Amino acid sequence: MTIFNTAKSAPSSRAQTGPFDSSEVPNLDNYADFGAIKLRPVDGMDIRLELDEGSGRVVAVVLDFYQSALQLQAFAAPKTEGLWSEVRAALANSIREQGGVAEERLGSFGPELAAHVPTIDANGAETGRRAIRFIGVDGPRWFLRGMISGAATQDPAAASLVEGLFRSIVVERGGQPIPPRELLDLHVPAGVVTPPMGSLA
Repeated sequence: MTIFNTAKSAPSSRAQTGPFDSSEVPNLDNYADFGAIKLRPVDGMDIRLELDEGSGRVVAVVLDFYQSALQLQAFAAPKTEGLWSEVRAALANSIREQGGVAEERLGSFGPELAAHVPTIDANGAETGRRAIRFIGVDGPRWFLRGMISGAATQDPAAASLVEGLFRSIVVERGGQPIPPRELLDLHVPAGVVTPPMGSLA
């Protein structure tokens, strides 16, 4: 049986520097409201929503910025325990099972996962490798995960900008009972009609 570190993984200044809990941000008027995830749009940012094909449920918010993409997902978590250690190990195992490479390293938010995953064409043949970074922060009763691709996996300037977006996210856990590790509800902001591919750009 594998024993995971259940301590919360987050910068010591998280409540002051983000990502934030909704109780820590007094005014959300300028934020786009996607349900559990709220964010402030900035110039040059395109926002896309990833939908589950079967149910049509929104499962992730994706920010395209500075030749990079940041996929955001928020999950319910225990009050006193963190999920990032367990989630990180599961991601690494999944990547390796697919023939990729995953390495844990220390980043701006604490431990993160740097990976290279195979890219597969329509015939099932491997055409190359794609670099991905997984970052995560355990908050109060929630866990926020970011998947970074594009320039921010290699270029420090792009990485700094994308990490700034992640740091600015506000998570609204809500008061309803939700099992740990369950995806928190996301939705299209009120008044927005979702185009066919789920893009709000």
